[in-house]
Amino acid sequence: MSPPPSSTVSGTDTSLREKEADIEQKAADKDLGNLPTAPEPVNPWHPSQFPDGGRDANLCLLGAFCCLFCSFGWLNCVGVFQNYYETHQLREKSSSQIAWISSLEIFVMFFPGPFVGFLYDNHGPKYLLAVGAFFHVFGLMMTSLCTEYYQFVLAQGICSPLGLNCIFNAAMSSLPSWFSKKRGLAYGVTAAGSGLGGIIFPIMASHLIPQIGYGWTMRTFAFMILGLLLIAFATVRSRLPPKKRDFKLHVFVDPFKDLKFTMMVISSFVFFFGLFIPINFIEIEAMVNGMSVRLSGYLLAMLNAASIFGRIIPGALADKFGPYNLQAVMAFFTGILCLALGLPASGNAAFIVFAVLYGFASGSFVSLAPAQIARISNVQEIGVRTGVLFSCLSFAGLVGNPIAGALVDGTGFHKVNIFAGVVMIAGAALFVFTRMVVTGWKVMQIA
Repeated sequence: MSPPPSSTVSGTDTSLREKEADIEQKAADKDLGNLPTAPEPVNPWHPSQFPDGGRDANLCLLGAFCCLFCSFGWLNCVGVFQNYYETHQLREKSSSQIAWISSLEIFVMFFPGPFVGFLYDNHGPKYLLAVGAFFHVFGLMMTSLCTEYYQFVLAQGICSPLGLNCIFNAAMSSLPSWFSKKRGLAYGVTAAGSGLGGIIFPIMASHLIPQIGYGWTMRTFAFMILGLLLIAFATVRSRLPPKKRDFKLHVFVDPFKDLKFTMMVISSFVFFFGLFIPINFIEIEAMVNGMSVRLSGYLLAMLNAASIFGRIIPGALADKFGPYNLQAVMAFFTGILCLALGLPASGNAAFIVFAVLYGFASGSFVSLAPAQIARISNVQEIGVRTGVLFSCLSFAGLVGNPIAGALVDGTGFHKVNIFAGVVMIAGAALFVFTRMVVTGWKVMQIA
Protein backbone atom coordinates (compact mmCIF):
# COMPACT_ATOMS: atom_id res chain seq x y z
CA MET A 1 0.00 0.00 0.00
CA SER A 2 1.36 3.34 -0.92
CA PRO A 3 1.91 5.95 1.89
CA PRO A 4 -0.52 8.90 2.27
CA PRO A 5 0.17 12.06 0.42
CA SER A 6 2.58 14.45 2.11
CA SER A 7 0.00 17.22 2.12
CA THR A 8 -2.27 15.11 4.30
CA VAL A 9 0.48 14.44 6.84
CA SER A 10 1.40 18.08 6.93
CA GLY A 11 -2.23 19.11 7.55
CA THR A 12 -2.54 16.60 10.40
CA ASP A 13 0.65 17.86 12.10
CA THR A 14 -0.53 21.45 11.80
CA SER A 15 -3.86 20.59 13.39
CA LEU A 16 -2.13 18.83 16.29
CA ARG A 17 0.19 21.80 16.88
CA GLU A 18 -2.78 24.21 16.90
CA LYS A 19 -4.59 22.07 19.48
CA GLU A 20 -1.48 21.88 21.66
CA ALA A 21 -1.06 25.65 21.39
CA ASP A 22 -4.68 26.19 22.42
CA ILE A 23 -4.24 23.90 25.42
CA GLU A 24 -1.05 25.72 26.47
CA GLN A 25 -2.72 29.12 26.07
CA LYS A 26 -5.71 28.07 28.16
CA ALA A 27 -3.37 26.75 30.86
CA ALA A 28 -1.40 29.99 30.80
CA ASP A 29 -4.59 32.05 31.00
CA LYS A 30 -5.73 29.94 33.94
CA ASP A 31 -2.40 30.44 35.72
CA LEU A 32 -2.57 34.18 35.12
CA GLY A 33 -6.06 34.25 36.53
CA ASN A 34 -4.78 32.73 39.75
CA LEU A 35 -2.05 35.33 40.19
CA PRO A 36 -2.79 37.81 43.03
CA THR A 37 -3.89 41.24 41.81
CA ALA A 38 -2.67 44.49 43.38
CA PRO A 39 -4.93 45.42 46.33
CA GLU A 40 -7.09 48.48 45.91
CA PRO A 41 -5.98 51.43 48.07
CA VAL A 42 -7.93 51.69 51.33
CA ASN A 43 -9.64 54.97 52.12
CA PRO A 44 -8.12 56.12 55.45
CA TRP A 45 -11.41 57.89 56.29
CA HIS A 46 -13.44 54.70 55.95
CA PRO A 47 -15.06 53.82 59.32
CA SER A 48 -13.20 50.50 59.37
CA GLN A 49 -9.85 52.32 59.51
CA PHE A 50 -10.49 54.14 62.80
CA PRO A 51 -8.86 52.29 65.71
CA ASP A 52 -11.35 53.64 68.33
CA GLY A 53 -8.79 52.76 70.97
CA GLY A 54 -5.29 51.39 71.39
CA ARG A 55 -2.09 52.98 72.61
CA ASP A 56 -1.72 55.81 70.11
CA ALA A 57 -5.41 56.75 70.19
CA ASN A 58 -5.51 56.77 74.00
CA LEU A 59 -2.29 58.79 74.20
CA CYS A 60 -3.83 61.36 71.86
CA LEU A 61 -6.90 61.39 74.11
CA LEU A 62 -4.66 62.04 77.14
CA GLY A 63 -2.92 64.91 75.38
CA ALA A 64 -6.23 66.37 74.23
CA PHE A 65 -7.46 66.18 77.82
CA CYS A 66 -4.42 68.24 78.91
CA CYS A 67 -5.10 70.74 76.12
CA LEU A 68 -8.69 71.26 77.23
CA PHE A 69 -7.54 71.56 80.85
CA CYS A 70 -5.23 74.42 79.88
CA SER A 71 -7.56 76.14 77.38
CA PHE A 72 -11.26 75.78 78.15
CA GLY A 73 -10.44 74.96 81.77
CA TRP A 74 -8.73 78.33 82.08
CA LEU A 75 -11.65 80.05 80.37
CA ASN A 76 -14.09 78.45 82.80
CA CYS A 77 -12.56 80.31 85.74
CA VAL A 78 -13.02 83.83 84.34
CA GLY A 79 -15.43 84.57 87.19
CA VAL A 80 -12.53 84.43 89.66
CA PHE A 81 -10.86 87.40 87.97
CA GLN A 82 -14.10 89.34 87.51
CA ASN A 83 -14.56 89.19 91.28
CA TYR A 84 -10.92 89.85 92.18
CA TYR A 85 -10.39 92.78 89.83
CA GLU A 86 -13.55 94.52 91.05
CA THR A 87 -12.13 94.60 94.59
CA HIS A 88 -8.41 95.07 93.86
CA GLN A 89 -6.43 96.32 90.84
CA LEU A 90 -9.43 97.60 88.84
CA ARG A 91 -11.81 98.59 91.62
CA GLU A 92 -12.32 102.02 90.04
CA LYS A 93 -13.72 100.38 86.89
CA SER A 94 -17.33 99.29 86.39
CA SER A 95 -18.46 95.66 86.17
CA SER A 96 -19.15 96.13 82.48
CA GLN A 97 -15.65 97.48 81.79
CA ILE A 98 -13.98 94.63 83.68
CA ALA A 99 -16.20 92.09 81.91
CA TRP A 100 -14.63 93.16 78.60
CA ILE A 101 -11.42 91.38 79.68
CA SER A 102 -13.11 87.99 79.98
CA SER A 103 -15.20 88.68 76.88
CA LEU A 104 -12.07 89.40 74.87
CA GLU A 105 -10.63 86.11 76.10
CA ILE A 106 -13.64 84.26 74.71
CA PHE A 107 -13.60 86.23 71.45
CA VAL A 108 -9.87 85.93 70.74
CA MET A 109 -9.87 82.26 71.65
CA PHE A 110 -12.54 81.36 69.10
CA PHE A 111 -12.48 83.95 66.32
CA PRO A 112 -9.25 82.84 64.54
CA GLY A 113 -10.49 79.23 64.53
CA PRO A 114 -10.87 78.83 60.72
CA PHE A 115 -7.38 80.20 60.04
CA VAL A 116 -5.86 78.07 62.78
CA GLY A 117 -7.72 75.09 61.31
CA PHE A 118 -6.15 75.86 57.93
CA LEU A 119 -2.69 75.84 59.55
CA TYR A 120 -3.53 72.52 61.19
CA ASP A 121 -4.49 70.97 57.86
CA ASN A 122 -1.18 72.09 56.34
CA HIS A 123 1.22 71.41 59.20
CA GLY A 124 -0.46 69.18 61.80
CA PRO A 125 -0.80 69.82 65.56
CA LYS A 126 2.83 70.16 66.67
CA TYR A 127 3.46 73.72 65.43
CA LEU A 128 0.11 74.86 66.81
CA LEU A 129 0.88 73.42 70.23
CA ALA A 130 4.30 75.09 70.33
CA VAL A 131 2.94 78.49 69.29
CA GLY A 132 -0.08 78.13 71.58
CA ALA A 133 2.05 77.26 74.59
CA PHE A 134 4.24 80.31 74.01
CA PHE A 135 1.39 82.83 73.74
CA HIS A 136 -0.65 81.37 76.60
CA VAL A 137 2.25 81.11 79.06
CA PHE A 138 3.77 84.45 78.02
CA GLY A 139 0.38 86.16 78.35
CA LEU A 140 -0.08 84.85 81.89
CA MET A 141 3.43 85.85 82.88
CA MET A 142 2.76 89.39 81.63
CA THR A 143 -0.61 89.46 83.39
CA SER A 144 1.17 88.81 86.68
CA LEU A 145 2.92 92.18 86.21
CA CYS A 146 -0.13 94.22 85.13
CA THR A 147 -1.43 97.17 87.11
CA GLU A 148 -3.38 99.21 84.52
CA TYR A 149 -6.61 98.34 82.72
CA TYR A 150 -5.12 98.41 79.20
CA GLN A 151 -2.33 96.08 80.34
CA PHE A 152 -4.86 93.46 81.48
CA VAL A 153 -6.67 93.82 78.17
CA LEU A 154 -3.49 93.23 76.16
CA ALA A 155 -1.97 90.43 78.26
CA GLN A 156 -4.97 88.50 79.56
CA GLY A 157 -7.58 89.54 77.01
CA ILE A 158 -5.54 89.19 73.79
CA CYS A 159 -2.11 87.54 74.15
CA SER A 160 -3.08 84.55 76.33
CA PRO A 161 -6.22 83.55 74.36
CA LEU A 162 -4.28 83.61 71.10
CA GLY A 163 -2.48 80.63 72.54
CA LEU A 164 -5.72 79.11 73.82
CA ASN A 165 -7.06 79.06 70.27
CA CYS A 166 -4.08 77.11 68.92
CA ILE A 167 -4.12 74.64 71.81
CA PHE A 168 -7.86 74.01 71.59
CA ASN A 169 -7.91 73.49 67.82
CA ALA A 170 -4.86 71.21 67.82
CA ALA A 171 -6.63 68.88 70.24
CA MET A 172 -10.14 68.96 68.77
CA SER A 173 -8.92 68.51 65.18
CA SER A 174 -6.60 65.58 65.97
CA LEU A 175 -9.11 63.55 67.95
CA PRO A 176 -11.59 62.73 65.12
CA SER A 177 -8.88 60.94 63.14
CA TRP A 178 -8.62 58.28 65.89
CA PHE A 179 -12.26 57.71 66.89
CA SER A 180 -15.42 56.97 64.90
CA LYS A 181 -17.90 54.77 66.76
CA LYS A 182 -16.74 56.12 70.13
CA ARG A 183 -16.30 59.72 68.98
CA GLY A 184 -18.99 61.13 71.26
CA LEU A 185 -17.43 59.48 74.31
CA ALA A 186 -13.96 60.64 73.24
CA TYR A 187 -15.18 64.21 72.93
CA GLY A 188 -16.79 63.92 76.34
CA VAL A 189 -13.62 62.63 78.02
CA THR A 190 -11.57 65.36 76.34
CA ALA A 191 -14.02 68.07 77.34
CA ALA A 192 -13.88 66.77 80.91
CA GLY A 193 -10.38 68.22 81.00
CA SER A 194 -11.89 71.68 80.86
CA GLY A 195 -14.12 70.82 83.81
CA LEU A 196 -11.16 69.62 85.86
CA GLY A 197 -9.23 72.77 84.98
CA GLY A 198 -12.23 74.80 86.10
CA ILE A 199 -12.00 73.05 89.48
CA ILE A 200 -8.26 73.34 90.01
CA PHE A 201 -7.70 76.95 88.91
CA PRO A 202 -10.31 78.64 91.17
CA ILE A 203 -9.28 76.61 94.25
CA MET A 204 -5.61 77.39 93.61
CA ALA A 205 -6.42 81.07 93.21
CA SER A 206 -8.43 81.25 96.46
CA HIS A 207 -5.60 79.62 98.43
CA LEU A 208 -2.51 81.02 96.73
CA ILE A 209 -3.40 84.69 96.33
CA PRO A 210 -3.61 85.31 100.13
CA GLN A 211 -0.37 83.37 100.69
CA ILE A 212 1.97 84.32 97.84
CA GLY A 213 0.16 87.25 96.22
CA TYR A 214 -1.56 87.74 92.88
CA GLY A 215 1.64 87.98 90.82
CA TRP A 216 3.19 84.70 91.91
CA THR A 217 -0.19 82.96 91.73
CA MET A 218 -0.41 83.82 88.03
CA ARG A 219 3.17 82.64 87.49
CA THR A 220 2.35 79.36 89.25
CA PHE A 221 -0.56 78.89 86.85
CA ALA A 222 1.76 79.56 83.92
CA PHE A 223 4.35 77.00 85.03
CA MET A 224 1.71 74.33 85.64
CA ILE A 225 0.15 74.96 82.22
CA LEU A 226 3.58 74.74 80.59
CA GLY A 227 4.15 71.29 82.12
CA LEU A 228 0.79 69.98 80.93
CA LEU A 229 1.35 71.34 77.44
CA LEU A 230 4.68 69.52 77.26
CA ILE A 231 2.73 66.30 77.83
CA ALA A 232 0.28 67.33 75.12
CA PHE A 233 3.12 68.12 72.71
CA ALA A 234 4.50 64.60 73.19
CA THR A 235 1.18 62.77 72.78
CA VAL A 236 -1.17 64.72 70.50
CA ARG A 237 -0.83 63.81 66.84
CA SER A 238 -3.11 63.06 63.93
CA ARG A 239 -3.47 59.53 62.58
CA LEU A 240 -2.92 60.91 59.07
CA PRO A 241 -0.12 63.18 57.82
CA PRO A 242 -1.03 66.81 57.05
CA LYS A 243 -2.29 67.48 53.56
CA LYS A 244 -1.04 70.78 52.19
CA ARG A 245 -3.48 72.97 50.32
CA ASP A 246 -3.67 76.54 49.12
CA PHE A 247 -5.39 79.17 51.19
CA LYS A 248 -8.80 79.90 49.71
CA LEU A 249 -11.28 82.12 51.48
CA HIS A 250 -14.28 80.30 50.02
CA VAL A 251 -13.37 77.22 52.09
CA PHE A 252 -14.64 79.10 55.16
CA VAL A 253 -17.80 80.28 53.39
CA ASP A 254 -18.78 77.04 51.66
CA PRO A 255 -20.08 75.36 54.87
CA PHE A 256 -22.90 77.91 55.01
CA LYS A 257 -24.27 76.51 51.75
CA ASP A 258 -25.40 73.56 53.86
CA LEU A 259 -28.70 74.49 55.59
CA LYS A 260 -28.03 71.99 58.38
CA PHE A 261 -24.73 73.64 59.25
CA THR A 262 -26.18 77.15 59.00
CA MET A 263 -28.99 76.28 61.41
CA MET A 264 -26.46 74.67 63.73
CA VAL A 265 -24.46 77.91 63.82
CA ILE A 266 -27.50 80.11 64.41
CA SER A 267 -28.88 78.01 67.27
CA SER A 268 -25.45 77.69 68.91
CA PHE A 269 -24.87 81.45 68.57
CA VAL A 270 -28.09 82.34 70.40
CA PHE A 271 -27.46 79.76 73.14
CA PHE A 272 -23.80 80.78 73.56
CA PHE A 273 -24.91 84.40 74.05
CA GLY A 274 -25.98 83.58 77.59
CA LEU A 275 -23.86 80.54 78.42
CA PHE A 276 -20.93 82.29 80.15
CA ILE A 277 -22.95 84.95 81.98
CA PRO A 278 -23.79 82.87 85.10
CA ILE A 279 -20.23 81.51 85.14
CA ASN A 280 -18.80 85.03 85.08
CA PHE A 281 -21.06 86.56 87.74
CA ILE A 282 -22.02 83.75 90.13
CA GLU A 283 -19.35 84.58 92.73
CA ILE A 284 -20.23 88.28 92.88
CA GLU A 285 -23.98 87.61 93.01
CA ALA A 286 -23.51 85.10 95.84
CA MET A 287 -21.43 87.54 97.90
CA VAL A 288 -23.96 90.33 97.35
CA ASN A 289 -26.57 87.95 98.76
CA GLY A 290 -24.53 87.26 101.91
CA MET A 291 -22.18 84.38 101.08
CA SER A 292 -18.71 84.62 102.60
CA VAL A 293 -15.74 85.39 100.38
CA ARG A 294 -14.13 82.05 101.22
CA LEU A 295 -17.19 79.95 100.41
CA SER A 296 -17.98 81.89 97.24
CA GLY A 297 -14.47 81.09 96.02
CA TYR A 298 -15.52 77.44 95.76
CA LEU A 299 -18.65 78.04 93.66
CA LEU A 300 -16.81 77.91 90.36
CA ALA A 301 -14.97 74.78 91.47
CA MET A 302 -18.32 73.14 92.27
CA LEU A 303 -19.76 74.30 88.95
CA ASN A 304 -16.85 72.94 86.97
CA ALA A 305 -16.73 69.69 88.96
CA ALA A 306 -20.32 69.03 87.94
CA SER A 307 -19.50 70.02 84.36
CA ILE A 308 -17.13 67.04 84.10
CA PHE A 309 -20.13 64.72 84.36
CA GLY A 310 -22.08 67.09 82.14
CA ARG A 311 -19.47 66.62 79.44
CA ILE A 312 -18.92 62.87 79.69
CA ILE A 313 -22.45 61.54 80.27
CA PRO A 314 -24.27 63.44 77.48
CA GLY A 315 -21.31 62.80 75.18
CA ALA A 316 -21.59 59.06 75.78
CA LEU A 317 -25.40 59.11 75.45
CA ALA A 318 -25.05 61.00 72.17
CA ASP A 319 -23.48 57.90 70.59
CA LYS A 320 -26.79 56.09 71.26
CA PHE A 321 -29.51 58.75 71.11
CA GLY A 322 -27.90 61.34 68.82
CA PRO A 323 -26.07 64.60 69.60
CA TYR A 324 -28.90 66.82 68.34
CA ASN A 325 -31.44 65.21 70.65
CA LEU A 326 -29.12 65.52 73.65
CA GLN A 327 -28.14 69.11 72.83
CA ALA A 328 -31.76 70.27 72.65
CA VAL A 329 -32.66 68.59 75.97
CA MET A 330 -29.59 69.92 77.81
CA ALA A 331 -29.99 73.42 76.38
CA PHE A 332 -33.57 73.65 77.66
CA PHE A 333 -32.42 72.33 81.03
CA THR A 334 -29.68 74.99 81.21
CA GLY A 335 -31.99 77.90 80.41
CA ILE A 336 -34.73 76.72 82.77
CA LEU A 337 -32.21 76.37 85.60
CA CYS A 338 -31.15 79.99 85.13
CA LEU A 339 -34.74 81.23 85.43
CA ALA A 340 -36.16 78.75 87.94
CA LEU A 341 -33.22 78.50 90.35
CA GLY A 342 -30.64 81.18 89.55
CA LEU A 343 -33.19 84.02 89.45
CA PRO A 344 -34.77 83.50 92.90
CA ALA A 345 -31.59 82.22 94.62
CA SER A 346 -30.79 84.13 97.83
CA GLY A 347 -29.16 81.77 100.34
CA ASN A 348 -25.94 79.77 100.37
CA ALA A 349 -27.67 76.45 99.73
CA ALA A 350 -29.54 77.82 96.72
CA PHE A 351 -26.37 79.15 95.10
CA ILE A 352 -24.48 75.90 95.73
CA VAL A 353 -27.27 73.79 94.20
CA PHE A 354 -27.52 76.18 91.25
CA ALA A 355 -23.75 76.05 90.67
CA VAL A 356 -23.74 72.23 90.62
CA LEU A 357 -26.80 71.83 88.38
CA TYR A 358 -25.80 74.63 86.03
CA GLY A 359 -22.31 73.17 85.69
CA PHE A 360 -23.74 69.78 84.72
CA ALA A 361 -26.25 71.25 82.26
CA SER A 362 -24.02 73.84 80.59
CA GLY A 363 -20.99 71.55 80.36
CA SER A 364 -22.66 69.38 77.74
CA PHE A 365 -22.43 72.05 75.04
CA VAL A 366 -18.64 71.76 74.68
CA SER A 367 -18.70 68.01 74.02
CA LEU A 368 -21.93 67.89 72.00
CA ALA A 369 -21.23 70.75 69.57
CA PRO A 370 -18.27 69.01 67.82
CA ALA A 371 -20.29 65.78 67.75
CA GLN A 372 -23.13 67.68 66.06
CA ILE A 373 -20.72 68.97 63.43
CA ALA A 374 -19.35 65.46 62.86
CA ARG A 375 -22.91 64.13 62.45
CA ILE A 376 -23.61 66.31 59.38
CA SER A 377 -20.13 66.60 57.84
CA ASN A 378 -17.60 64.53 55.95
CA VAL A 379 -14.67 63.69 58.19
CA GLN A 380 -12.36 65.82 56.02
CA GLU A 381 -14.57 68.86 56.72
CA ILE A 382 -14.88 68.53 60.49
CA GLY A 383 -11.80 70.64 61.32
CA VAL A 384 -12.79 73.61 59.15
CA ARG A 385 -16.45 73.47 60.12
CA THR A 386 -15.65 73.30 63.84
CA GLY A 387 -13.36 76.31 63.45
CA VAL A 388 -16.02 78.26 61.55
CA LEU A 389 -18.64 77.44 64.20
CA PHE A 390 -16.56 78.63 67.14
CA SER A 391 -15.39 81.67 65.18
CA CYS A 392 -19.03 82.72 64.84
CA LEU A 393 -19.66 81.98 68.52
CA SER A 394 -16.82 84.32 69.48
CA PHE A 395 -18.99 87.33 68.67
CA ALA A 396 -21.69 86.11 71.05
CA GLY A 397 -19.07 85.57 73.75
CA LEU A 398 -17.63 89.03 73.12
CA VAL A 399 -20.78 91.03 73.87
CA GLY A 400 -22.65 88.74 76.29
CA ASN A 401 -20.73 89.51 79.48
CA PRO A 402 -20.45 93.31 78.98
CA ILE A 403 -24.22 93.48 78.40
CA ALA A 404 -24.76 91.51 81.59
CA GLY A 405 -22.26 93.75 83.38
CA ALA A 406 -24.25 96.82 82.32
CA LEU A 407 -27.40 95.20 83.70
CA VAL A 408 -25.61 94.52 86.98
CA ASP A 409 -24.50 98.12 87.28
CA GLY A 410 -27.98 99.47 86.75
CA THR A 411 -30.48 97.01 88.17
CA GLY A 412 -28.79 94.29 90.20
CA PHE A 413 -28.73 90.62 89.22
CA HIS A 414 -32.38 89.79 88.50
CA LYS A 415 -32.33 91.12 84.95
CA VAL A 416 -28.99 89.41 84.37
CA ASN A 417 -30.50 86.00 85.13
CA ILE A 418 -33.61 86.78 83.07
CA PHE A 419 -31.48 87.87 80.11
CA ALA A 420 -29.23 84.78 80.26
CA GLY A 421 -32.12 82.36 80.78
CA VAL A 422 -34.30 83.74 77.99
CA VAL A 423 -31.57 83.72 75.32
CA MET A 424 -30.53 80.18 76.27
CA ILE A 425 -34.11 78.92 76.02
CA ALA A 426 -34.39 80.65 72.64
CA GLY A 427 -31.23 78.84 71.59
CA ALA A 428 -32.70 75.54 72.83
CA ALA A 429 -35.82 76.09 70.72
CA LEU A 430 -33.61 76.70 67.70
CA PHE A 431 -31.73 73.48 68.47
CA VAL A 432 -35.05 71.62 68.22
CA PHE A 433 -35.73 73.25 64.85
CA THR A 434 -32.21 72.38 63.68
CA ARG A 435 -32.72 68.80 64.77
CA MET A 436 -35.86 68.58 62.64
CA VAL A 437 -33.98 69.98 59.62
CA VAL A 438 -31.23 67.38 60.09
CA THR A 439 -33.70 64.47 60.30
CA GLY A 440 -35.95 65.68 57.47
CA TRP A 441 -38.74 66.47 59.95
CA LYS A 442 -38.88 62.90 61.25
CA VAL A 443 -39.87 63.14 64.90
CA MET A 444 -38.76 59.69 66.11
CA GLN A 445 -35.44 59.44 64.25
CA ILE A 446 -32.19 59.43 66.23
CA ALA A 447 -30.06 62.44 65.35
